[in-house]
Amino acid sequence: MIISRTPVRVSFCGGGTDVDWFASSEPNGGMVTSLALDRHIHVTVNSRFDDRVRVSYSKMEMVDDFENLEHELVRESMRMAGVTSGVEITTIADIPSRGTGLGSSSAVTVGLLNALHRFAGHDASPNQLAEEACRIEIDILGQPIGRQDQYAAAFGGVNSISFGPDSVGVNPVEISPYVIERLSKEFTLVFTGTSRSASEVLSETPDDPADKLARLRIIRGQADTVRDMLESGDLDGLGSLIGEAWDSKRGISSGISNEEIDALHSRIMDMGATGAKLLGAGGGGFFLVHGGGDLRDRLVELGPKHRLIPIGVDQKGSVIINEG
Repeated sequence: MIISRTPVRVSFCGGGTDVDWFASSEPNGGMVTSLALDRHIHVTVNSRFDDRVRVSYSKMEMVDDFENLEHELVRESMRMAGVTSGVEITTIADIPSRGTGLGSSSAVTVGLLNALHRFAGHDASPNQLAEEACRIEIDILGQPIGRQDQYAAAFGGVNSISFGPDSVGVNPVEISPYVIERLSKEFTLVFTGTSRSASEVLSETPDDPADKLARLRIIRGQADTVRDMLESGDLDGLGSLIGEAWDSKRGISSGISNEEIDALHSRIMDMGATGAKLLGAGGGGFFLVHGGGDLRDRLVELGPKHRLIPIGVDQKGSVIINEG
């Protein structure tokens, strides 16, 4: 049995500038500064006695031909890795695998590819895993998403990831163990209680295309600033900056926020947060919240619907944790 473990990600700033139309048209391309979170997608691949394919996730599929699988990411990952029969595949997530704003779907794809390549007797580099995941999700399945999630999941760590017309560059952020420890104490993920497909949000027509471009350019610049703040340990400044990033992001389209999300944001800020922003495309998922002192204790008062996750960094990216 092969088992892969792949992290999801938290994007500080730059989300939305990793889509191809922006990255290929802007002189400086796109940029996202993010970390791989210590919450994971586990994928198991095991041999079957017969040639059928069994896949277990939120539902179970059993097919004679992998082409008949409803789970598109599994089907196309099997095709990419050349493993198309006689296997059982299971995906298990530490958090919901769709609509959280943490890049879960791309982490599933990267983890699938890693486990299937190893099952086939091949080692795949982080760059290969990310490139193939992008090819499946964007080129083959036509999802209107960017490329940050795949690279964050494959490489792990804290990175500034640059996006150009024909290339992606992963540049590790030089961050001290002390600052990493402070990140875990000062930053918290707060679940909104709702989730929404990133593809749905990203497919919506912006209220003002020219204004969207202007806002994305601001967000692109913020990704550079975040890197400097992480390296210098200016987490208070980073907290304020993610608040500014949310102001820029929520004006792009009406689908990014709603009355319920705005009300939750106001409650979080009233509790003493330095800044808060919704992760991912919007419409639901998790808020990234910064605040010192006993803010996390006060956030508990939001109630059980709004589950809290402290920030922890996964330094390894997608790895094989069992092979036998």
